[in-house]
This record gives sequence, C-alpha cells and structure tokens, in this order.
Amino acid sequence: MSNQKTFLLPDLGEGLPDATIVEWYVKEGDVIRLDDNLVSMETAKAVVDVPSPVSGKVLKLAGGAGDVVVTGTMLAMFEIDPSMPQRAEGQDTGHHHGGGHAAQSHGGAGTETAAPGPGHKVIASDEGGVIRDDAKPAPKGEPGHERADAGTVVGAMQSSDAVRSEAAVAVGGVKAMPAVRALARKMGVDITRVRPSGADGVVTMDDVKRAAADGSARAGAGGSTPRAADRAAMAAAPVQQAPQAGQRSTMSQSGKPMRTQPPGVQASGQPEQLKGVRRNMARVMADAHSKVVPTTLVDDADLHAWIGKQDITARLVRSIVAACKAVPALNAWFDGENLTRTMHPHVDIGIAVDTDDGLFVPALRNADMLDGNGVRQAIQRLRAQVGDRSIPPSELSGYTISLSNFGMFAGRYATPVVVPPCVAIIGAGKLCHDVVAVMGGIEVHRRMPISLTFDHRACTGGEAARFLKALLDDLSAPQ
Repeated sequence: MSNQKTFLLPDLGEGLPDATIVEWYVKEGDVIRLDDNLVSMETAKAVVDVPSPVSGKVLKLAGGAGDVVVTGTMLAMFEIDPSMPQRAEGQDTGHHHGGGHAAQSHGGAGTETAAPGPGHKVIASDEGGVIRDDAKPAPKGEPGHERADAGTVVGAMQSSDAVRSEAAVAVGGVKAMPAVRALARKMGVDITRVRPSGADGVVTMDDVKRAAADGSARAGAGGSTPRAADRAAMAAAPVQQAPQAGQRSTMSQSGKPMRTQPPGVQASGQPEQLKGVRRNMARVMADAHSKVVPTTLVDDADLHAWIGKQDITARLVRSIVAACKAVPALNAWFDGENLTRTMHPHVDIGIAVDTDDGLFVPALRNADMLDGNGVRQAIQRLRAQVGDRSIPPSELSGYTISLSNFGMFAGRYATPVVVPPCVAIIGAGKLCHDVVAVMGGIEVHRRMPISLTFDHRACTGGEAARFLKALLDDLSAPQ
C-alpha cells in the first residue's frame, strides 16, 4: 500500500459532472482522521460535507472556495499515517455511483449499492467513491439493481440514488449544517457571532437570516482581521489618486461623475462561472432546446365570474387537473429516441420556483387528489424546503406536467421551456383588467393571460387547443 493517496471527487449522488467547493475544513499540512469532514461541496441541489477517506497528513487540496472540481478528478492528496485508524482494504471499493456520463468519463466503476436505510452512515473510499459502512453492491440481474431516475433541479437526468447524510457539524466552535454555513457566507454574516436557537446550540437558517436583517453579526465587524485572500485583494486594488495638472478629472465642478471617453466595445464586468443550481439549469435548458419541438398557444381566462377572494395558484392547479382529465395526451412523457408515449393516470405538477441560486422545479404530487387547502399547504412546504435547500432529490423529478406562474412578477404571455420527458408546460401571466366586448356594449373584466407550450412531436395542435379550452373553462368558473 502506497504511503500517499489521491482522493478523487466522488459522484455526490446528483448525477452531475462537477461540484463547487464551499469551504475546506482543513488546510495543507494539517492532520485529519478517517471520516472527519474534509470539505463542504455544493451540488445542484444541496450543500454536503465530504468526509476524509483516510487518516494522515493533507498534502494537497484542489483549489479554494468557489472553484469547480470535475467528478473523478483530484480533490485532495494525503500522506497516510499507519499509526492512525484506516479503512480496511475490503471497504476500499473505489466506486463512483450512478454509472452515468460523469462516472464513465472519469473511469468510475459505476457499481451501485442498495439505498441506505435510516441511521446508515455515508463514508468515503480513498479512491474517490462514496460508500456506506454497511453497503453491499446489488448484483446485476437481481431485483433492485435497476434504479429509477433520481432527478435534477430542472427536468430529469440520470443520477445516483446514494443518500448522503447531512448533519450539523461543529467547526470553529460553531454547530451548523453545511447549507447554513453557505447561506451565512452568501449574506455576509459571521456565523461565529450568530446566536444559535436550534437544539444543542445549532445555528439554523432563521438565525442567520435574523442576524443578517438586524446587522448584529456582519462579517468583518467587531475589529476582526481580514482574511489573507481579502488582504491580497485590497492590496491589489488600484488606488484612486487626485488628477495631476493637465489631466481631466472624472468629476464635474458640481461633483457629479462625467464620461471621460466614449463607451468602448468591451464589457466592464467580469465573467462569472456558473455554479450549482444555475450551472445545472443551463445544461438542462440547452438539452431541452435541442430535443423538443415546441409550439405555443396563448389565450386569456376571464375571471369576471369569480365569487369573492380566491387562491389563484390553487385555482390554476385545479384547472390544469381538469384539462389533464379532458385531454390526457398532454399529461404524458415522450421518449424521442424510441418514439414512445406514456400517458399518466395521475397528475403530478412541477411548480417552477425562482431563487437567487437558480430555478427549482419541485413536484406537487397527486394534485388530482388535493383540494384547495391541500394544494396551498403542499406548495408552502415545497417552497420552504427549496428555500433552505432541504428538499429531497426525489421531489425534484417525476412530474407529469409543469406550471410557471411568472405573472407573480411581470409579463403577460411567454414561451416557457418544455423539459423532457414532459410534453407540456403552462405559463400564467400577470392579472390585468381588460375592456371586453359584451352583448349590448363593453365591460371591464379581470383576466389572466395563459400560455401553453407543448412538444408537437407528442401531441397534435387540436389536442393542445382542446386542453387549453378545458383549462380556460374551469378557470373561468365562479368557484
């Protein structure tokens, strides 16, 4: 056994080709023990801690916070200490779960393990794989070897069913989940100064948001010294000097900025590498654009007959369910390679949720079985889970039709993107008051613009038009 070990970034159960470094828990030269947290990594759905596969000295780390590491490439290098606990050779599988493109591209074995049950611990092998301490590969050909798609943030891509444990970890004397630490960094909050409210002194999402709102734990406040990276950035920043004689000032005599030269052709901003959710969204949208033949129909739902105040989202969900029952062809999946169509007896609606990190599409399961209160409670739960990044991967895939309620912000009509294998997405525009011609004159009615984009390979224009009519008829009903 070599005295040095290279740890490759494993497939973190997302089926994605890379992950972003959030925070290292060690630095080069430190000594770490087996299964201690090595690094916090952000994927398309979660911020997770990756444990050390060995005990020993850290020789090399693959970049700093914000850097993207490709699955199957070097994450860290260690000098093994034989006097410290090490994993038995029989547990050193080197598995790269998922067997998808990312694992194949980097030499992963693609062997899968049974899904872990409650209380099972997730550990790392020293060749970059992620295994459980009691994991056993499911032999090929036996039941359970084939797994269902675990989903992505938007749409469905092949991924692993391996479940990573995520617990509050004490780092620097502070107990917090990796996602909470990531939020604190994003909001400029010094997590060591946040008052914890969770059990056993754990800092929660709400604690960080509260500290950010009242300014009680601003990063860098209280006389703390800047980090080395911050000091280097400040040293490299150009110093603005007063204009010399004969030079033109960038300020006018009134003290207002003024243009000193014509605008150039070069942009003044700096390129920003997409990461996490937004990076995956870009991949999925590009894939959808290349595979779908989209066609859009638009019309307006007349809400003039509505009685009293009603839950708009719940009414939209109810109307989509009614349209799916009237025209099942749009509540379906389509396989473009094999030219097969699967129509679903149930209605699972993917609800687009916009966040600063990118687009999430959680699934509102069995929407055809829910009343208005059930719809509202389920959507509030999904939005809360998206907000704190605790939503299970299984809730981000498998929906049968999609809804984008972009009218909450602005816009009347749109051409929303159909993400395979779904064949349709409904877009709800901003409510408006329109002048409507009626028998004997005109009236002002409250109306909702509706856009329906469908994959024309999977359903006809007539089916889409009948679906839209059924949706509008239900949405226009008094209650």
